[in-house]
Amino acid sequence: MAEVKPAAGLSEAAHSELLELCEDQFAQLEKVQNELILSEPDFCESPQEQSVNRLMTTEAELKQWLTVEPKLLAANSEVLLQAGKEEMLKLCSELEMVVSCYEAKRDKLRETKELEQKWLEEKKQALMAANDHVERLQKEKEKLSELSVLQDTKAKIQKMKVYEERLMESLGDILEKHVPLPQNESSTNKKKKIITQDLDEDLISLNEILELLMNKVLNAPHDPYVTIDNTFWPPYIEMLLRYGIAVRHQENNFKIRLETFC
Repeated sequence: MAEVKPAAGLSEAAHSELLELCEDQFAQLEKVQNELILSEPDFCESPQEQSVNRLMTTEAELKQWLTVEPKLLAANSEVLLQAGKEEMLKLCSELEMVVSCYEAKRDKLRETKELEQKWLEEKKQALMAANDHVERLQKEKEKLSELSVLQDTKAKIQKMKVYEERLMESLGDILEKHVPLPQNESSTNKKKKIITQDLDEDLISLNEILELLMNKVLNAPHDPYVTIDNTFWPPYIEMLLRYGIAVRHQENNFKIRLETFC
């Protein structure tokens, strides 16, 4: 048998003691192995019963090992110290592997965190841009709404003006047709004819009288009365008063105003 060199860090006496301990352990292992080989024929042929027996045997061994107090592998402190060093070195190596693994995982998580923060910042900027765009659109909508209301109001006013002009033209045409200015009467008295022509030239039409009354009401609602002078043909005034279109002033008969129509 080849000579075994002493383990590094162990004396010859400790090495010899360790070899004797290993031989004892191998002898016990060989004994147990032989007992197992001899006991194999005793097993039943049924696989199910064989599994049950093995389970019961294993449980019994487990209970036995739980009751056994642990003991040192060797009594030599030098051997124990060397074994402890090897276990410590093995444990340190395993811990270094764990640390290296967790450092790699930490670096990966840090990289993921930076990417997530960058993505979050981009989303925040996109959200701010979207909010600014929405706010700008709302302001434009409000301006467009105000502008459209203003344009709509202007269009309605213009439409009313056109409608008013058409009404005034129609009223003028009707009054000119049905209520014309007084015509000159032929007379042999030349002087009377001249006076009548002068009066006819100064008279204003019924359409103009109504326009004066309406403008007065719109421009000066606090004082809607119009003063009657020689340009107002008396039959026109009487007709307006008789049909309730105009009303005289309570204190001055030479002032009239347009009746308030409800």
